Amino acid sequence: MPSEPATAIPARCAACAARDLSLCAGLADGELSALNAIGRRRMLPAGQVVSWAGDAAEVCANLVSGVLKVVREEPDGRTQIVGLLFPGDFVGELFVRHGADTIAVLAEAELCVYPREALERTLAQYRGAERLLLRRTLATLAAARRALPMLAHARADVRLAAFLLDMARRAGVQDGGVVMLPLSRGEIAEALGLAIETVSRHMTAFRDEGLIALSGLRGVTLLDRAALERLVG
Repeated sequence: MPSEPATAIPARCAACAARDLSLCAGLADGELSALNAIGRRRMLPAGQVVSWAGDAAEVCANLVSGVLKVVREEPDGRTQIVGLLFPGDFVGELFVRHGADTIAVLAEAELCVYPREALERTLAQYRGAERLLLRRTLATLAAARRALPMLAHARADVRLAAFLLDMARRAGVQDGGVVMLPLSRGEIAEALGLAIETVSRHMTAFRDEGLIALSGLRGVTLLDRAALERLVG
C-alpha cells in the first residue's frame, strides 16, 4: 500500500479552473496531492506543437484552459483534424512508447503536465484515479468516433450546427444562455475543415433563420436548439 500523502489540497489545485472538469474532479485529497507532486504548469501559444506523431511519448497533461487539436496524417499525405481537446480533457497517451497523432495548440493553452512514466506509477498506486482516467479516456474516444463521420462527410451547415451544440453542451449553457466560443471563426474553420468564409456565411444564415443570436465576436445564443439538432440528425 502507498504511504498516505498530506491531505491538504495544494493551492495550485484549489485555484485550478478545470479542477471540476478534469481527471482531478473525482480524486481524494491524497490522490490530488500525489498528482500535484509530479505535475507542472505550462503555457503554450497558439500554433505550438505539444507532441508530434511518432515522437517518444514522454508527457501527458490535463488541459486547464484553451483548445488543442489532434491531427492525423492520412496515407496520401493530407492532414485531418480528428479531435478537439477542451479544458478538463486529458492530453496524450499512457502505456505507449510513441504518440499516434500530432497534438497542437489551436487557442492559447495552459496545461498541467506530468512525465508519462511518473504518472503511470502514480496511477498504479491509486486505483481510483486510474479507473477514473480510463472512463474519461473511453468517453473521449467515443465522442471522437461519433464526430469523425460528420467531419469527413457532412455538409458545412451540419458541421457548424454540431459544433455549436457541442460548445453549448460543454459549457453547460441552457436555452437562452450565451455561449462564449473558445475559438475565432478562423480557428472554427480550421477545426471543421472549412473555409472561414463558409463559417461566416452559415453563422449569418443561422442568425437570419432565427436559430441563433450573435453578440460580439464570440458570443452565441442558441435560440432554437431543437432545429439545430434536427439539422445534425
